[in-house]
Amino acid sequence: MTGFRRVGETVLTAGWRVRAVSARFVAPDGVEFERFILRSPGAVAIVPVLFDPEGLASVVLVRQFRPSVEHEMLEIPAGIRDVDGEAPEDTAQRELGEEAGFRAGRVELLTAFHPTSGITDAMTWVFLGLDLEPVEREAHSEEEAAMEVVQLPLSEALAMVRCGAITDAKTIIGLLLAEDRVAGR
Repeated sequence: MTGFRRVGETVLTAGWRVRAVSARFVAPDGVEFERFILRSPGAVAIVPVLFDPEGLASVVLVRQFRPSVEHEMLEIPAGIRDVDGEAPEDTAQRELGEEAGFRAGRVELLTAFHPTSGITDAMTWVFLGLDLEPVEREAHSEEEAAMEVVQLPLSEALAMVRCGAITDAKTIIGLLLAEDRVAGR
């Protein structure tokens, strides 16, 4: 499905780590068209998993206010890739410490996906965090300062996904993939 090509791009506005652009393309039939695109360095997310003595898995989630939807969301720890040159797994580890107060002894890639490819070039890397050790939390925004850390059995978090109580895409993807990965442990 090649044949489309970008022929120009104009920055409409730029904010912290994100640019809104008007991009011009030529279709395979020669017709020119324009699209609004949000350029982003992408984001990371991590599913922190703890095991009780019987081997039952629980996850560490954060409840935080999201201005874009104007209410609190229950999510896996996550953040934008805001340090140039930092590997996605290192960003995930840093976000896990800042938001949830843990460091993972092991970080495994679950997937990488385009959350809304119709409007942005952003990619989200989702990791599994295992062998967790507590660390000091470091809030970096008003939302993070008011954030609540919540530990739930993985089965309860998955039930919340299935009934629609958890609606955040990266969290849904991360929890469903984590379920498969930890089932055999």
